[in-house]
Amino acid sequence: MAKQNSCHYNETMKFFYNKSGGDDKWDTTQLILVQVVGSIFCCFILVSNVMVIAAVITNKRFHYPFYYLLSNLAASDFLAGIAYVYLMFNTGEVSRQLTVTGYFIRQGLLDISLSASLANLLVIALERYISVMSWKVHSNLTKRRVTLLIVLVWAISIFMGAVPSLGWNCICNLNTCSKLAPIFSRSYLIFWSVSNLVVFLIMVSIYLRIYAYVKKKTAMLMPHTSGSINRKRTPMKLMKTVLVVLGAFVICWTPGLVVLLMDGLNCENCHVMKLKRWLLLLAVLNSVMNPCIYSYKDEEMWATFKNLMRCIGNGTRRQRSTNANSRPLSSGHDTGNSQPPSEEMKNDEGILKN
Repeated sequence: MAKQNSCHYNETMKFFYNKSGGDDKWDTTQLILVQVVGSIFCCFILVSNVMVIAAVITNKRFHYPFYYLLSNLAASDFLAGIAYVYLMFNTGEVSRQLTVTGYFIRQGLLDISLSASLANLLVIALERYISVMSWKVHSNLTKRRVTLLIVLVWAISIFMGAVPSLGWNCICNLNTCSKLAPIFSRSYLIFWSVSNLVVFLIMVSIYLRIYAYVKKKTAMLMPHTSGSINRKRTPMKLMKTVLVVLGAFVICWTPGLVVLLMDGLNCENCHVMKLKRWLLLLAVLNSVMNPCIYSYKDEEMWATFKNLMRCIGNGTRRQRSTNANSRPLSSGHDTGNSQPPSEEMKNDEGILKN
């Protein structure tokens, strides 16, 4: 009974911020600026990642395991965009009024999106390893196995995001609370940051192994023929795209993970709260960068983007034309047209198509 009385589930986040010493106060002008700029970024994140998913669905040339996994990475970035919107409008003074459940939702969305991105990058690294080691453009993973991998990625991500709300928190032991996340235990932050950094190292080692293999294979084939090497260089094109995406992810997220680790270790002189906002900006920029990398490094993806935008534009104009022609006639004098309205609509659509 005493243990239950020491828990603080009914308190607002203001109570936990005061107890942990974490200051989440924002200057009003600064907060508005962050919300406006952040909203623009988030709109781009949402729209661009939908375009990536639509490109993979509509273009049959992308119906391969690598691109299915890439579209799943875009889905995790899409979730990140939603998480950032929710975070931006529930920060500052608003965050101090959040309930414990509301704070778990806010942080859980971020944790799920980060876990999904990281898990997707790891699965993509393994897919590239399988394909390059067999010296093929794409691996032989079946659609069923790719689907199972995608389901597994999201199951693990949701579990990782829900761990604090399932009990690994400091609501009943305020002495273990962190500053960056006032209801998260410092031990959880250590686990979270270390596990993610370990996954980073695993992915880097996989790509170093791939690089060493390709370099050795190229040296063996070079004396015999250059034509086969040119044909076999195509697997590397996809790998270069992934390497850029992975590099951007590591650059944008490693500082944040290191700061989380310092907070988990209860570093008193690290000033983790001053770095919090800049690290959030870095995280947002990562989700902005990914669609740009896809379109820049993959010509087929960029061409598909342009076709999708062209189709959307043509569809909008066609809809406007249809709406205009379907309006009722304003007077009886207008009924003397040589063609019925349905024929005019068909002609207008034919002109638009041409």
